[in-house]
Amino acid sequence: MEIEIEKLGLPSEENRPLLIAGPCSAETEEQVMATARKLAQNGVKIFRAGVWKPRTKPGGFEGQGETALPWLETVKAETGMLTATEVATPEHVEQALRHGIDLLWVGARTTANPFAVQALADSLRGVDVPVLVKNPVNPDLELWVGALLRFNGAGVKRLGAIHRGFSSIDQKLFRNAPMWHLPIELHRRFPTMPIVCDPSHIGGRRDLIATLSQQAMDMGFEGLIVECHCNPDQAWSDASQQVTPDVLDFIMDRIVIRNNVELTESLAALRKQIDQMDDQLMDLLTKRMRICREIATYKKEHSMGVVQTGRYSEILDKRGAQGALCGMDPSFVKKIYESIHEESVRQQMEIINK
Repeated sequence: MEIEIEKLGLPSEENRPLLIAGPCSAETEEQVMATARKLAQNGVKIFRAGVWKPRTKPGGFEGQGETALPWLETVKAETGMLTATEVATPEHVEQALRHGIDLLWVGARTTANPFAVQALADSLRGVDVPVLVKNPVNPDLELWVGALLRFNGAGVKRLGAIHRGFSSIDQKLFRNAPMWHLPIELHRRFPTMPIVCDPSHIGGRRDLIATLSQQAMDMGFEGLIVECHCNPDQAWSDASQQVTPDVLDFIMDRIVIRNNVELTESLAALRKQIDQMDDQLMDLLTKRMRICREIATYKKEHSMGVVQTGRYSEILDKRGAQGALCGMDPSFVKKIYESIHEESVRQQMEIINK
């Protein structure tokens, strides 16, 4: 489906990416103002703060609600920064707009609910305000795309996406797995769609913010939304993933923005080699599948089952070890052969069930 996008029209510092920064939660007026003043002093143009905080379990701090919105008005009046907050219901939208909030974002839990997204989209019909949509909690690209299309269909043209990572059972280094291939695919589908990275939620730890921010810039993201607190260790929510304004300024000073240079002859030659190798790979896969179909015919004639688990395990173990010797991650090689096996089984099933 087509999507009609206009520029977000948001200010940024010279030689720096678009930056939206501020505390996870607006806790007190003093905390909001202390953080905002320091960020403004460091040149940040857009101040973010969570007013309504959807928590995983009841009993935690769930935000100050509309009480905190006048604090953001004061931030704007005193510092000149634009203000941003998360909205999850049409009532949130109405209250945020009434208090002059300049930028709205939609959280991961909300994005996962098409009914909630449609209600928000309907509440924004006829309103010219930038809206950023976070990816859903689970790695479901179509759900993310669907949410963006709902807002665009309601007339929201200043529209962008926030990549905040995805929940994973196999949690290791990151709070939310980056799964960079999903925002990259989103950008491929909608090349004019600005994508902002949320390194705070991806990493879940302040020491990962710098690395994740640079990775996002290397992939051509539009900007960053970073949780920043005047006293992070005393934050009422997500303390471990917030940094001070000075630490954020230190990180941003060291961000490298890569130039989009024209294709050189040497790079074009290397890409041509890749294209030729890809052609060879496709030819080899075609030949492999042809042999798989011959095996399927044999299995059908001899009343054998399609999947031979011993043989499958042998392939995964052997090729994984071979990949490691060739300088590749064994898990990467495993994924390739799992996909090849899945297609092989599909083709064999077609022959056996004829």
